[in-house]
Amino acid sequence: MKFLDQAKVYIKSGDGGGGCVSFRREAFIEFGGPDGGDGGRGGDVIVECVDALNTLIDFRYQQHFRAENGRPGSGRNMTGAGGQDIVLRVPVGTQLWDEDYETLLADMTEPGQRVVLAKGGDGGLGNAHYKSSTNQAPRKHTPGWPGREMWIWLRLKLIADAGLVGLPNAGKSTFLAAVTAAKPKIADYPFTTLHPGLGVVRIDDDEMVLADIPGLIEGAHEGAGLGDRFLGHVERCAAILHLVDGTGENPIEAWRTVRTELEAYDERFVDKPEILAINKIDAMPEEDVQALKELFVEETGIEPLAISGTSGAGTRDVLRRIMALVHARRRVEKAEAQEEASAVESGVGESAEWAP
Repeated sequence: MKFLDQAKVYIKSGDGGGGCVSFRREAFIEFGGPDGGDGGRGGDVIVECVDALNTLIDFRYQQHFRAENGRPGSGRNMTGAGGQDIVLRVPVGTQLWDEDYETLLADMTEPGQRVVLAKGGDGGLGNAHYKSSTNQAPRKHTPGWPGREMWIWLRLKLIADAGLVGLPNAGKSTFLAAVTAAKPKIADYPFTTLHPGLGVVRIDDDEMVLADIPGLIEGAHEGAGLGDRFLGHVERCAAILHLVDGTGENPIEAWRTVRTELEAYDERFVDKPEILAINKIDAMPEEDVQALKELFVEETGIEPLAISGTSGAGTRDVLRRIMALVHARRRVEKAEAQEEASAVESGVGESAEWAP
């Protein structure tokens, strides 16, 4: 299955059915009169979050979605049938944006979450609705209300606990393959990873989801290389694991390049917890590894960890540090959810207490 994390689609809810003009005419019936029914309501456009999807590839082959129109009313006071809703099923983590890409319409983060994005038009009124003592034979009726139509953007941001960042060939895919069951493409040339990958890490009877995104290069926020569009997949992460190739020409400059691109993409990355790790130490003498760690402390004030995705050296220590940050984030989210629930219960109690 191909990976697609962005799509533009057209949606239109159903038009309401028109009202009917009809009069009852039957033999031997003493009282006739207007009996035109109302039109049916148009169908809604609904977006549903499902757990079985992890890409927006379905929206590459179909970009237009229209709900069914309501049926017109008919005689004998029969209301027209309502139009059938149309449901767009999207992966967990999908954001819905207006056509201008500036207004967030909805953020689909929970499986089963449903949002009515465009309501169907109401049905028109039949002439039976206008019957009165002074107007016993009305011929007035109203057409149905039109549905709503618009273009929207679907943007998928993968739900992961931690994200891997670094320059191309920093060893991110090798690390992901070493600590998870994922099978990313691995090769000795840059930009091997062309789309984000996910893997589940299991350590110390616990687990978390790790996201690997394509490498960043200088000028990525201006479109260089693959650009920074995939950074959206690590926005929701509790922590970032920044891998630096210890065998590179200038590891410190490599770290600074990626940090610059992260901050240019979103200033909130400045405050996101980051773990720095020097990778590929299996190809370095031990004294060089120690000297590079000391140089990082001197130049950046950050003490990096030393790991090797190929041999597995140091990977468990890194994973435990990431897991600690993930647990801290989960505790904060749980406390916030409990506070919100308490506030809702308190509000319900107060309104019930003051109800007349």
